[in-house]
Amino acid sequence: MKKLSELEKDAEGVITSINGDRRFISRVTSIGLTPGCMVRIIKNEKNRPLLVYSRDTMIALNRKECNLIEVDGGARA
Repeated sequence: MKKLSELEKDAEGVITSINGDRRFISRVTSIGLTPGCMVRIIKNEKNRPLLVYSRDTMIALNRKECNLIEVDGGARA
């Protein structure tokens, strides 16, 4: 398994787990990022927020948040 921040541009994966405190988990799941959810990386530039596409929504996440989300996969679409 990889961290979300380790996926390259255009890679897809399935969220397997979300770590962190209760507040973080609540916030991330409320925007639709839940275990079992497919995500695609739109933009992953060094030292910049990641742009993730999931459930017909584009979401910006900072690198610290992405390190708390584990994904399975990582193949390019």
